Formats: sequence, C-alpha cells, structure tokens
Amino acid sequence: MSDVGRVARERIRLQAVVHFEAGEKNHDVAAALRVSERSVKRWRRAWRERGRAGVLSQGSPGRSRLGEAQIARLERELERGPLVHGWTDQRWTLARIKALIGRLFRASYTVEGTWRLLKRHGWSCQQPARRAIERDDDAVEGVAEGDLAAGKRTAAERGAWILFEDEAGQSMTPPRARTWGRIGRTPVVWVRGRGSGRVSMTGMTCYKPGERSRLIYAIREYWGRKDEPKGFGWRDLRDLLVRARIQLDGPIVLVQDNVRLHLTAGMKAFIEANAEWLTVFQLPTYAPDLNPQEGVWSLVKRDIGNLAAADLARITRAVKRRLKQIQYRPDVVDGCLAGTGLATYE
Repeated sequence: MSDVGRVARERIRLQAVVHFEAGEKNHDVAAALRVSERSVKRWRRAWRERGRAGVLSQGSPGRSRLGEAQIARLERELERGPLVHGWTDQRWTLARIKALIGRLFRASYTVEGTWRLLKRHGWSCQQPARRAIERDDDAVEGVAEGDLAAGKRTAAERGAWILFEDEAGQSMTPPRARTWGRIGRTPVVWVRGRGSGRVSMTGMTCYKPGERSRLIYAIREYWGRKDEPKGFGWRDLRDLLVRARIQLDGPIVLVQDNVRLHLTAGMKAFIEANAEWLTVFQLPTYAPDLNPQEGVWSLVKRDIGNLAAADLARITRAVKRRLKQIQYRPDVVDGCLAGTGLATYE
C-alpha cells in the first residue's frame, strides 16, 4: 500500500472514532464514511477495548515480524519436513506452519498471515513428487559423474546414440485428470469396474548431438486370454534394440533401470554377443526421474486422462496417436531429457 493510501485510511478511522464518540449507529457510520458495516463493527470493538489507539492501523500487514535470521531458520526447519517435528504425515499445512512458528519463535501468526509470509519468501502450495524410501540419493546425485559420465564418454568415442529405455502400461481405468465442476459437487468419472485387459508399452528416447532426437516404441495388448503374454519379455526388448540399430544406423549406448526384464540371462547373453555396437549402463535403483522416457509416459497418460473407453482397442488407439505425435516433435523429446537435468555428450 502506498503512503497516500495509508494516510487516507488513517483519516477514515479517525473519523469513525468521532462518530463512535457521538453515539451514532454502525450502519449510519458506514454510510457516512462509505465503508462496509463489517469494518465499522470491527473498529468499534477495537475502540471499546483499547480506545482511539486501538482503531488506528498497526502498520502494514505485509511487514514480517520475523527477522532475516529467523526466516532462514524457519525455511531450514520446513525443508526438514513435518515428520521431524512430530506430525505423522508429510504435509505442510498453514495451520502446522503457524504452530511451528509459535514453537520456534514464540510469535503468533494468523493462518492468513502465515500464507502471506510464505508467499513473500518464495514458498507456494504444490503437489509433491513421490520418491521411494529405498532410493539411494547419493548414487542418484553422483550418476552424472559416475556410470552415465562413462556412458557419455563411450558414446562420444564411438559416435554412438544414447538411448534411454523404459516400460509402462495402461489399463481400462484411466489416470485421473483435473476437471471443472460445480462447487460442493465432486465430478465423477465413469469407468469399467471389471478387468478388461491392459496395453503394455516399451519405448526408447534416442539422442545424439547434431541429429534429430528420436522416439522408438512398441505396443502390445493383453486381453486376458489363456497363454497370452501379459507384457514384454527380453526377446521383445532384443528385437526393439535391433530395430533401433537399423533405424539409427550406428552404435548404441543403452541406459536402462534394474527391472528383472533387463537382467535376464538371455538379455545378458545378447548384450555380450553384440558388444561391437551395443554398450549398456544401469541407472541407480528407484530413480525414474533420471530417465527421459518416463517423461514420455507422463505426456501419454496426461493426454488420456479421464478417457471413457468402451474397450481396450480405444485405449490402444489413443496411446498410439499420442506416441506418434511425440515422434514428430523432437523438441518434446529433448524437453524430456532436459527435465531430468542430464545431458548428452557434446
């Protein structure tokens, strides 16, 4: 608020005191000063409790009562998480932060004041990302200097493509997406309750400096029939790698996670037999955020959010259409790599 606006508000409050002392009613004071009757009631209550000084403004509500050192300490405690401070779940709510401020600094904030304090210092209410408890953060942080760095050196020496591979699946139950609805009436998405099959996907994002980034994928439907494979096996991954080599026309450095499919004896034998054009590096365990192919799956599932599919074929068509769109958008494929914080060799 500007100084001019603050002075004008102080003048109105002083005029309200004059009306209070004259014994005028709230609605008459509100009409005379052109303010809400609610504000007049609040000012009259403060005037009765503390006199004229109680009606005057206590300063800008945006001015923090915590010093810079206290703010820094509060941010450190918030980053430690709610579990450290005795709450059973991992949500920071305004009420909890308000209570934490009271514990740490013996300062009393309202919920609204807490919200303003957080917004002023760069905090916002966000949907958190999920991380596995078993994840080794030290291994994840060192991946750029460790195995992946070695993979980039190998790719640079051989003039090879770097491929990030991953699998995903989609059932008849679509991922939930945000939608508009009437306040107080939760929107409902109607889906089939019985098991009606599954679409399995395997894909590779392909990168090489000076070349257009590629997306290579395969899709398989599972209808629940007897002896029908539910997903992809190591032979399917082998065939996809051979297809990738033909399309890319060059050696490949493959980066993948540690799922059982990638560690079978047949897959290991295939890698050893084709070492002249195929080199494989493993990502740390429980680190999907390092795989750009996960970004592709996220885009696909976001596009089919709340999809009311009558049968599995419609899910398959929607998935294929979205993957085909991404194939023609190398900038999107590049964006998936940028989202991991990694980079290919220069």
